[in-house]
Amino acid sequence: MSQDRVEECAVLKTCNRVEVYVVAPRGEKVLFDLAKKARVSSRIIDFHDHDESLLHLLRLASGLESMIIGEDQILGQMKELTQIAMKAGTTGWMLETAFKKAIQVGKRVRKETRINERSVSVGSAAVDLAEEILGDLKGKSVLVIGAGETGELISRALLSREIGSLAVTNRTLSSAVCLAESLGGEAVPFDDMPRRLHTADVVISATSAPHYILLKSDIEMAMADRSNKLLIIDIANPRDVDQAAAEVSGVELHNIDSLKNISRENMMQRMAEATRVEEIITEELQLLRAKYKRKEAEELLARLYSQAELIKDQEVRKAMNKLSARHTLGEIEQQVLCDMSRSIVNKILSEPTKSLKSAAERGDLEILKSLCELFRLEEKI
Repeated sequence: MSQDRVEECAVLKTCNRVEVYVVAPRGEKVLFDLAKKARVSSRIIDFHDHDESLLHLLRLASGLESMIIGEDQILGQMKELTQIAMKAGTTGWMLETAFKKAIQVGKRVRKETRINERSVSVGSAAVDLAEEILGDLKGKSVLVIGAGETGELISRALLSREIGSLAVTNRTLSSAVCLAESLGGEAVPFDDMPRRLHTADVVISATSAPHYILLKSDIEMAMADRSNKLLIIDIANPRDVDQAAAEVSGVELHNIDSLKNISRENMMQRMAEATRVEEIITEELQLLRAKYKRKEAEELLARLYSQAELIKDQEVRKAMNKLSARHTLGEIEQQVLCDMSRSIVNKILSEPTKSLKSAAERGDLEILKSLCELFRLEEKI
C-alpha cells in the first residue's frame, strides 16, 4: 500500500478471512477506499478502530476467532506475516508491538489453558483414537483410504505420531500420488488396496464412495495369514467398511458415530477453557494499551528533554564565556558546570516525568496537552 497517509501496513491471510492492519490518521477511510478499489462489498467487511483491532488481534492469536476454536496454525501465520512485513519495511513500532504481543499472548494461552488440547475434527480424532487403542503409533504401518481434504488431515496428523510407514490409496491414483509425495508416504493403486491390508496395522478410511469399498470377505482374506491385530477406523458417511467386518477375528472396527461424540466432547472442553482465555486476553490487553499510552508520553518527554537540553547548553556556554573572560577554565571546571546543569535539568523534570507517564497510562490527555501548551512544544497530542 503506497498511499502517503499510511504509516504502517500488514496483511494477514487465514483460511477464512483476509485482514488488513494499517496505522494511519484516517485508517477507516484508507481501508474503505482500498475495498472500493478492489471491488469488495462493504457488506462483507468489518472495520475496527484502534482498541477493537487490538482486542481482535489478541483473540485471533488465542484461537477464539478461528473456525476451529483453539487451533494452533494461526500463530505460525502471524509469525510469518511479521517477518515478511518487517523485511518489506511496511511495519514500524506500532504494528510490530501489536503482533509481538499477540504472538506472546497466543503462546501464554496455550501454555496456561487447554484451549488447543484434544482433537475437534473427526479426522484428527480418528488418529487420537488409534493412538489411544494401540498405546502409541510409533513404528506402525498405516493405510489411509481417501486422498481428499479429510484424508490429507488424517495423513498429516499421523506423521506427528512417528509412524513406521504411511500408504495412501484413492480411486484417482494421481490424487494419492500427490498427497503421498508431499508427506513422504507411498501411493497405492486402489486395486492393490486389499493386498495392503495384509501388512497394515491401522486402516483409516475416509472416502465419499456411496457404497462399501471394504467387504467382510476382503477383511477375512487379509486376516487369514496374519496373527497381529488389525484396527480399522471408518470415518466415511455413508460408511466405507461393512459393519460385519467387526465379526472377523483379530479385527477391531470403529466408525464415525463414536468419533463424532469424541469430537463434540472435545469441543465442549475447549469452549469451557474460553473463559480463562478471555481473562488472559483482558489482562494482556491492558498491558498493551498501557504500553501504547506510555509511548505517547515518552515521545512528548523526548521533545521536552530535547528542548531543555538546548537551553541548558546555551546557558552553560554563556556561563563559561563569562568565567573565561576573567580567568582560564580547566577541563575539570568545565565538566563540573556541565554535570551540574544536567543534574539540575533532570531533577527539575523528574517529578513531571513520573506524573506525565502516569497520566498517559490513565488516558488523561488533558495533562499531555497542557504540557505542550506550557512548554510550547511543536507537535500536538
